[in-house]
Amino acid sequence: MSEQQGLGEQALNKAAEIGLTSQLDEVEKLDVDIETDPLKAIQGQVDAVAIVGEGMVMQKDLRVEKMEMQVDRVAINPLSAAMGKIELTQPTQGKARVVLTEADINRAFNSEYIRQQLQATKINIDGQQMTVVPQQVDFQLPGEGKVSLNADIRLQETNETQRVAFTAVPRVAAGGETVTLEDVQYGEGQQSPELTKALVDATSEILNLSNFDLEGISLRIKNLQIEAGKIALIAEANVTQIPSG
Repeated sequence: MSEQQGLGEQALNKAAEIGLTSQLDEVEKLDVDIETDPLKAIQGQVDAVAIVGEGMVMQKDLRVEKMEMQVDRVAINPLSAAMGKIELTQPTQGKARVVLTEADINRAFNSEYIRQQLQATKINIDGQQMTVVPQQVDFQLPGEGKVSLNADIRLQETNETQRVAFTAVPRVAAGGETVTLEDVQYGEGQQSPELTKALVDATSEILNLSNFDLEGISLRIKNLQIEAGKIALIAEANVTQIPSG
């Protein structure tokens, strides 16, 4: 690699890292690797763009343990590239992998956004409309392709606390926008289907891929990989722009 080539790639990498970082509330580590050379850049061609982020806090206080994205054969504006900026001249597609841990999902359940979502949903219990206030939510990924959840929910109108416990199997929803929970199995004791549905819906909202979109980059889930302690969303990335500082 020539010094000129190395400096050109470094400038583009840095610009993309600055642009992406500006869209995140927090990030522990972010690397952008743009593969090109001066001749191809002048012709408006980039061989590949790889993005790897760790400890990324997205919108709605949702933390991602790791995000990996690979986009090949990217067409760019050569004049912008010469000025250290990446400007796509046509949309492109790539692959992405988003990893969330149990701790990430529990953090989301305790975020202000999800709490407001739950409290804004009136639940019909014994013919009465109730406001649910989550007290304690314990989300787990025990393995075997399942998730489990135990939660203490206070009913605001009666000040009564109810326990909700269930296991379920995550599936990719039609269209790939989010994850739905199927084969819901109730835990021991009396269960409220309405309360359970509210928490199932909240889980789907947390795993909605629009939460992980960045400016110019949208994701569509193709597959799930569920292991003990973490869940990986395998997605297709539709890229119209790569943010640059």
